[in-house]
Amino acid sequence: MTGKMMVRFLLLVAILGVGHAVPIERATPKKEAEPPPEPADTGLYYDRYLREVIDVLETDGHFREKLQAANADDIKSGKLSKELDFVSHHVRTKLDELKRQEVSRLRMLLKAKMDATMEENVQIDHMSLLKQFEHLDPQNQHTFEARDLELLIQAATKDLENYDAARHEEFKRYEMLKEHERREYLKSLDEEKRKMEEAHYEEMKKKHKEHPKINVPGSMDQLKEVWEETDGLDPNDFNPKTFFKLHDTNGDGVLDDQELEALFTKELEKVYDPKNEEDDMVEMEEERLRMREHVMKNVDVNHDRLVTLEEFLKSTERKDFNEPGGWETVDETQIYTEEELRKFEQELAAQEAALNQRAEELRREHEDLQQRHIELDAQKREYHQAVLQMEQKKSQQGAAVGPDGELKFQAEAPHPADDKAKPEEPKQGSESHPGPPGETQEHHPAQKEPEAPQINQVQHDQPPHSDQ
Repeated sequence: MTGKMMVRFLLLVAILGVGHAVPIERATPKKEAEPPPEPADTGLYYDRYLREVIDVLETDGHFREKLQAANADDIKSGKLSKELDFVSHHVRTKLDELKRQEVSRLRMLLKAKMDATMEENVQIDHMSLLKQFEHLDPQNQHTFEARDLELLIQAATKDLENYDAARHEEFKRYEMLKEHERREYLKSLDEEKRKMEEAHYEEMKKKHKEHPKINVPGSMDQLKEVWEETDGLDPNDFNPKTFFKLHDTNGDGVLDDQELEALFTKELEKVYDPKNEEDDMVEMEEERLRMREHVMKNVDVNHDRLVTLEEFLKSTERKDFNEPGGWETVDETQIYTEEELRKFEQELAAQEAALNQRAEELRREHEDLQQRHIELDAQKREYHQAVLQMEQKKSQQGAAVGPDGELKFQAEAPHPADDKAKPEEPKQGSESHPGPPGETQEHHPAQKEPEAPQINQVQHDQPPHSDQ
């Protein structure tokens, strides 16, 4: 995407200027073949989606013409978004696909977040959660419409307007934490070591302040210094218009945040050196941000986060351009009050107490798990002992194990006395009693043999009856 198209579309989004600027080394004018630098990451969670939409829209001739003629009010009011209805079909198709991919990405992020915090088997309507994202229309999750472009611009504008304020607040907390840790460390020392540490701290502060004069950002002295040391030109030949064109690195006709911050590199090097113990590089980035905001406040007339050539030239005609006064660095500015530090320490104490409580809960849970593990081991040993006893009992009783693991006990052998008490069963195939005279004895296998009459033992002792 061309530099001008990118800037026009993001007049309020300022997509090029929220990342940290990279110091530039340029002793000679840039070559025409040198590609423009890549835009810095905005830090927005939908940064990639925003860039891809811009790239696709730039390919449409009609939209590109309308974008070049649009002003900040047209973009801010959403008037430019209406032109989306006139872009070509293949552009709309690509935008539709980009939106579906973004919806899918957000849906997966929401699902992962909610599933990690919710209990199992809890139904979550992940699609309804998409309403919390302001950069797309949740009512239409399949096609990219004019409403989507309007929401995207509005969301990015609002988010980036608060970006600098968030960075300042983060830096304040960083400074308070650093001071809190220093004071806590002093409390842990004895009197002699505490005095030595305090003396070392004051020495580092004094050494940090021993630096050359800091020029006010955007002043004649500051720009001439860049003109001479960075551009390698004669300071007596300083020309604001030439200076502007030299530092409009992407040739889009404006100075964006990144290009402005690059102008302050020489000033920052006077104060901060990563090799020095007394210099804090986090403070250097805060200093860079403050310098850029100062220039924007005094030069950027329409507050679109871009400095045009006209705005730049007018700023060089102001009285304070030649008589800027002094510039106070971060260490010379009161970042926080003692009351703010006290509240911050109370927050830290509350957070520490909550963490300790959670640690104690986890410790108890760990002990409970260990106790449960011991009980399970004891139950396992009891079960193992019961199995061994069962095996011993089986072997003693002559028990056998069935195919399914069940116990089968064999019947004991009958006692000899019991055999005498029982009548002897007739054996199969033995001779049968003879029938009456004259009848032929026939054997019918299918018929049951008649049982022999039982004769009491007393009848055998009596004499037979006589016919007489």
